[in-house]
Amino acid sequence: MRKSFLTIAFLVAGLAAAGAQDWKVDATHSRVMFTVTHMLISEVTGRFTAFDVLLKQGKEDFAGSSVEATIKTASVTTDNDTRDKHLRSDDFFNAEKYPAITFTSTSFEKTGDDTYRIKGNLMIRDVTKEVTLDGKMLGTVTDPRGNTRVGFRATATINRFDYGVKWDRTLDRGGLVVSNDVTITITTELVKQQ
Repeated sequence: MRKSFLTIAFLVAGLAAAGAQDWKVDATHSRVMFTVTHMLISEVTGRFTAFDVLLKQGKEDFAGSSVEATIKTASVTTDNDTRDKHLRSDDFFNAEKYPAITFTSTSFEKTGDDTYRIKGNLMIRDVTKEVTLDGKMLGTVTDPRGNTRVGFRATATINRFDYGVKWDRTLDRGGLVVSNDVTITITTELVKQQ
């Protein structure tokens, strides 16, 4: 009886350990970026410098994983102080009232050798919408300190007006100064937790 109990206990512990692998972002080697069309003829790219990402691994090939991300809106930068202050205002992110953008995955589906479809809920300005990210695993490596790292890149396009971002100045010839579509690109380097 005691032997059977110990066997079951070891099996349960082993299954729990196998299904609970966490990966945390190395923010110094990761980027959260966005791109919009400006005046119909060029692109402006910005990024957020303060964010956190946690990936809970599902299967060995990462299918069935889950991911949570938090991005600090006040950390937005486009390398232009005047524009950055405008982005933090109520015309765009209202960083004072809405300090964080969050993403919580609802599915993490493997679609190819190294590609994934990641669905989840994206919240901006307290508005939550389902989005789909096209993901690609860039590889795994062991660093000189013995840490295992994995790289992912994920992209999605959203409509900023869906999230209450209301600034919509138009050009004399028609069209918006800033496009309604925003392309999001997230490149993460994640470290396996011991």
